Amino acid sequence: MSIKQRLAKLNPRQREAVRYIYGPCRVLAGAGSGKTSVITTKIAYLVQECGMSARRIAAVTFTNKAAREMKERVGQMLKGKEGHGLTVSTFHTLGLTIIRAELKALGYKPGFSLFDPEDAKALLRDLMNKDAQVDADQINSVQSQISAWKNDLVLPGQALSHAGSDDEHYAARVYEAYGRHLKAYNAVDFDDLIMLPVVLLQQDAEVLERWRRRIHYMLVDEYQDTNVSQYQLVKLLMAERSTFTVVGDDDQSIYAWRGARPENLVTLGEDFPGLKVIKLE
Repeated sequence: MSIKQRLAKLNPRQREAVRYIYGPCRVLAGAGSGKTSVITTKIAYLVQECGMSARRIAAVTFTNKAAREMKERVGQMLKGKEGHGLTVSTFHTLGLTIIRAELKALGYKPGFSLFDPEDAKALLRDLMNKDAQVDADQINSVQSQISAWKNDLVLPGQALSHAGSDDEHYAARVYEAYGRHLKAYNAVDFDDLIMLPVVLLQQDAEVLERWRRRIHYMLVDEYQDTNVSQYQLVKLLMAERSTFTVVGDDDQSIYAWRGARPENLVTLGEDFPGLKVIKLE
């Protein structure tokens, strides 16, 4: 099926969302409004109608399952070399790609390790048991506080000034030791996959320029579930071109417990005043 035929199958609002490529675009989509069709068709439209190289496009979502489904659907539209180099992944996988490419700038050695939550917990247990015997609840509490700080882009050296209670002061001290040990192990944890690229892009103009040249168009699914660091990643990469589409429903934030910031929907309009909003029926 050609891209023209695919567009013909969409309703007018969906078609408008696919065809609007000249600036920042926010698509409001409730359940069953065909948002995945809009994202996948838009990728094909950018490649087949607008002549954009697939390797210049990055589509990000939250779960591996959603990324897999999106990849399969795009794969049915872009044949052969057309889809070569296209990025369809989770936020964390995109962050991992940036880390792998920028190891030297980040001060890591090749062959770094990725600590899963259990590895991270074991390291925290070792560090915290040096002070006193700690129970699982204390470890979990410190681990989730460190995760929240990383999602909010609070670095180990800044955490003490953000701590409002004795427990948070203690967590801030553990966070600093935890960060040092991770680096000594040449390791990163899950939250670092977003935080490290964002901090690097904020601090290193050369690296930022390199990634802006590489990614010309971004599509973000379930945008209402982004946290501070994920939003900053999109903003940093897209600030120059402002060529992106975010799809989200402000009534559907299910990840608030993971630091999601539905108010990112508001911030987006402030950071990108030319934002076009399209509501899918």
